[in-house]
Amino acid sequence: MNHLSLALLLTTGLAGSVQAHSITSPRDAKTPPAFDITRAEAATDGRLLTFAMEVAGIAGSVKPVPIGRLEGARVEAYVWPTSMDPGTVGFDPESGTLALAITAHPDFDDTPLFDENGDGDPANDGADWHSHWVVLAEDAACGAGLKVRDVSPGQDLLPATAPLLPIALDSPGMSPILDGGTARITVSVAGAAEVSFDAVTAELAVDEKGEAPLLCVTGVHDVASGDLSLPGRVVPGKVGVE
Repeated sequence: MNHLSLALLLTTGLAGSVQAHSITSPRDAKTPPAFDITRAEAATDGRLLTFAMEVAGIAGSVKPVPIGRLEGARVEAYVWPTSMDPGTVGFDPESGTLALAITAHPDFDDTPLFDENGDGDPANDGADWHSHWVVLAEDAACGAGLKVRDVSPGQDLLPATAPLLPIALDSPGMSPILDGGTARITVSVAGAAEVSFDAVTAELAVDEKGEAPLLCVTGVHDVASGDLSLPGRVVPGKVGVE
């Protein structure tokens, strides 16, 4: 997927799309199996919202190679962009595209409230898969034309569990499940029935020097719909992907 195409899809893909409950995606031999999406769906019981995606390989089996520094640190992510307003979870309303993500990044920890690996230190867990709400925004400086939106903590609205980084990122502490070919995450969101969504596997990178946005989407492995038209719909009940 070339430069800016993901951003263009986010801003134009929804128009004229045909909505469906789940999304099926063909396999692609050129995509790493751990990130080759074959199906995605989402469901809610009115209080809890679950997103799931199936991949051709083993979900979570590929993580970034540590480089030993924050500058240039890579992030691998399973992401569900949605039609929900960012204000739904505590960000500034109408500030971008709200997405739920499962990420891993061994060179930094952005979940200071939680000890994912259970070793008593909440500051060394970045390499373990964990959850984030993020707000995506367009930026031509990023390889895929998108970034996690830049913010000023204390001025821009952030959820109570945000790590107070200068980006629109929340660390809600909901544990993802990566089991076989499935990546799944459940979060607390009321009234999510009929929300539109898509599924994306992507790479991000940190730019601490300020020459580019702090956290860019640098590459896209796969987009479930193929055109980021958000054709999925959150349905009542439980997801069928297990």
